[in-house]
Amino acid sequence: MSPTAQRDHAIVIGGSIAGLLAARVLADHFAHVTILERDDLPAGDEDRAGVPQGRHGHALLVGGRQNIEGLLPGITAELMEAGAPLIDQGLDSLSLFKTGWAPRVRTGIMALCLSRPLLESRIRRRVAALPNVTIQARTEVAGLLTDAAGARVTGVRARRRGEARPAEIQLAADLVVEASGRASRLPDFLAELGYERPAQTVVNAFTGYASRYYTPPDDLARDWQAVWLQTRPPQGPRGGILLPTEGGKWILTLMGVGGEYPPTDEEGFLAFARSLPSPVIYEAIRRAEPAGPIAGFRRMENRLYHYERLARRPEGVIALGDAACALNPTYAQGMSVASFSALALDEALRAWRRPGLDGFAASFQRHLARVVAPAWMMAISEDARWPGTEEAPNDPPTRFMHWYTDQVFGLVAQRADAYAAFLHVMHMLRPATSLFAPWLVAAVLRGLRGGRRPGAVGPAPALPAGAATAAD
Repeated sequence: MSPTAQRDHAIVIGGSIAGLLAARVLADHFAHVTILERDDLPAGDEDRAGVPQGRHGHALLVGGRQNIEGLLPGITAELMEAGAPLIDQGLDSLSLFKTGWAPRVRTGIMALCLSRPLLESRIRRRVAALPNVTIQARTEVAGLLTDAAGARVTGVRARRRGEARPAEIQLAADLVVEASGRASRLPDFLAELGYERPAQTVVNAFTGYASRYYTPPDDLARDWQAVWLQTRPPQGPRGGILLPTEGGKWILTLMGVGGEYPPTDEEGFLAFARSLPSPVIYEAIRRAEPAGPIAGFRRMENRLYHYERLARRPEGVIALGDAACALNPTYAQGMSVASFSALALDEALRAWRRPGLDGFAASFQRHLARVVAPAWMMAISEDARWPGTEEAPNDPPTRFMHWYTDQVFGLVAQRADAYAAFLHVMHMLRPATSLFAPWLVAAVLRGLRGGRRPGAVGPAPALPAGAATAAD
């Protein structure tokens, strides 16, 4: 524990990635940390009911991977030993934007491709091994405990799931961290105590996924490891991503926007793959061996709880992860935002100099709102491009950003330096403002809008002569 660890007990509600990383941080500041998870946690790298997104394609952004590595040193090597491929997104993948194919160039942006259950189980194993952390599975939080005045949260009421007559248990805590994801009941718990629910902002582009694992055919000639076919707003709502994953498998995630949900039956799934703007993915999977069922997922709206705006709130309880800011997973930000949120919690606790934690909850939620704002703005701005998006922002700054990023995407399909600049923002290594670097603005102003318009997709680019992919 750090020298500031003078606090006794912290409770984390939810044992997903956000909750586990929060617990890792809290272990440096509290004598004891307890994670309460409603699911029956698997012993290995299996899916679980509480993470429906776990059945779909995942790639850990570089910014998130670096954060998690800092909290859990050596975990990248551990995941790679378990079979998770690390690929150069520029060199090893085919990426089709609405303006054309990105160039095949070495970028140094190394994406870790893996299943969500593998990542979560390895993080959970590391966190559970900490001497002052306890994980209680099959435990559902039923409400908050408070002091006599109702001004401070002092713990939680919980019950064991799966028991015929579960008795309610009470657990005391100095700080309760809500990290139970999109199913968060914290607004209800606050209302039960007589507080206002936090205001919400919901931006919904009606996006859906359908995914399946495959065993690649042995005789497939290819010079790539992954394929990313972007949707192309406003008239091209279908896209897909084919990723390598542990065990030598592929995972294909098909996506549709504006209610254009990919089917989960065999015939419909393949027909959707065949309809994508390039035939690369369909040609790759049509002779591949299915390695599992088709899974669907449609709860993908962006949802922001404005805990930072509460005029009156109890002390001793905070929210992070999807319980505070849930993003459309199309943009692959969720796990990385969870890692940035955990670091924000660590920073806030280390900077807290007052005795006790009075005022900490409000201060932290304001800090967290600033941390998640860039990812939130990127997600809702991109979703706003689609007709029919609910609560889509349509103010002049949003329209300008759409115009400007369109110009940047035109350059991405022509210039390696523009592609690298975009990838650094996408992987949360640089802020979006870096796309306004003088050289890039100058290129935009010169009208360098290379690439193709939607509907004019040519053959995928080949690997440059003499280059080698990560598989080589």
